[in-house]
Amino acid sequence: MDVSGLVAIDVHVHAEISACGHPSLPPALEAGKAAYFKAGAPQAAIGDIAAYYRERRIAAVVFTVDAESATGHPPISNEEIAADCAQHADILLPFASIDPHRGRAAARDARRLVEDYGVRGFKFHPSLQAFFPSDRLAYPLYDAIQELGVPALFHSGQTGIGAGLRGGRGIRLKYSNPMELDDVAVDFPDLTIICAHPSVPWQDEALSVATHKPNVFIDLSGWSPKYFPPQLVRQANSLLKHKVLFGSDYPVITPDRWLADFGQLDLKPEVRPLILKDNAVRALGLALN
Repeated sequence: MDVSGLVAIDVHVHAEISACGHPSLPPALEAGKAAYFKAGAPQAAIGDIAAYYRERRIAAVVFTVDAESATGHPPISNEEIAADCAQHADILLPFASIDPHRGRAAARDARRLVEDYGVRGFKFHPSLQAFFPSDRLAYPLYDAIQELGVPALFHSGQTGIGAGLRGGRGIRLKYSNPMELDDVAVDFPDLTIICAHPSVPWQDEALSVATHKPNVFIDLSGWSPKYFPPQLVRQANSLLKHKVLFGSDYPVITPDRWLADFGQLDLKPEVRPLILKDNAVRALGLALN
């Protein structure tokens, strides 16, 4: 990947459908998400995602979520995502997702996916996967990811998945309080942790953890920048200018919309390239050309 030729790096892009048409979420959750986000962009195959991002000279971190223990729905194959991204290695970076309830077997899978398939990091969605990030059940998996030297990206705050559905379809918001990541950052100090999204209603907790723990970053996906909480903008422009990352949450929010609204934020000129690309280069361990 020619990092120098990129305009930006989007660290939060969802693979929502497999090559054979298998969706990332069960039908009820997919329908509820579409209603919550007012449909958004259509589901796209990996090749289509690559073409979309290549046209914009933006690299994309692509992943799904393995929440089979909690939902009963088989995930899109990590191996398929990694293999498809490998065909577009100039623009796509594959992350994997492993159900943390699988314990030590999950750790073995993590090593295999990085060593044999070139996976560049791991995605967790605590609310969808029904676990607290500080729960020791996930520690063998974190230990493997830390040893492999790749990042772990955690959903935080409110989620559109289950929103508006009866009982939230069993999805509990409490699992995604970013303060949970403080324990993980202490116990795995060499693990790069990315706290995804403006963490409503726990924005101050996310800012506190990212300020206090050098291995914790924040990505700005899932919200249009015009709705960012003011304290997030203020810290991104100052104390956390080296620790905040561009992410869109494609396809529910497109990079075109996100970048247009980002351009209206009152940020220092020197901070914009840090958020759009430079901080991600460091967090993802990419080589500068």
